[in-house]
Amino acid sequence: MMDFWLERIYFGVCAAMAIAGAIGTVAFPNPIRGAMSLLFTIVAIAGMYLQLHAPFLAAIQLIVYAGAVVVLFLFVIMLIGPAATATRDARGLLARAIGGLAASAVSLQIILVLSRKVFARVPVAQGGFGSIESIGDLLFGEYLVPFEISSFLLMIAIVGAVAVARGKQPDPQLADEGETKAPKPTAEAHP
Repeated sequence: MMDFWLERIYFGVCAAMAIAGAIGTVAFPNPIRGAMSLLFTIVAIAGMYLQLHAPFLAAIQLIVYAGAVVVLFLFVIMLIGPAATATRDARGLLARAIGGLAASAVSLQIILVLSRKVFARVPVAQGGFGSIESIGDLLFGEYLVPFEISSFLLMIAIVGAVAVARGKQPDPQLADEGETKAPKPTAEAHP
């Protein structure tokens, strides 16, 4: 009986961490704090994978997402610079609060409807769930094309982020050329 409650408490802590990190990712105006909130969410999801007895998925979650993707996001944010943040939204706090409450109510209704129909018939996980062999069979078999497409999309995102960052910085060669082409003031007096 004690194990039952410990599992529930562990899941509750991981779920609360994931939700708080997700809210922080989209709510913080500072992009660095948003990336750190994303890291918080990723760690919480890795904890949920551990509860599902999928240690390989938890390790990959930490290595790939926390160790590579979030660090890449931080590098891009540092490359763009803190001055590249968007201007503040003109909407007031009341409009945001009403929108958030409405979205939460709709999400809660969807969850309640789905829980009655879908979650009542959740199948039990198979014996090899989360193992290296089962992940490899799915990743390089049935889901090979989506896996390769996602890597291609990540490459496009990186190139786009670098292009945006380079577009915001002045080109020193153009600045030098502009100084040499500028007309020099003459000392002639105009009558």
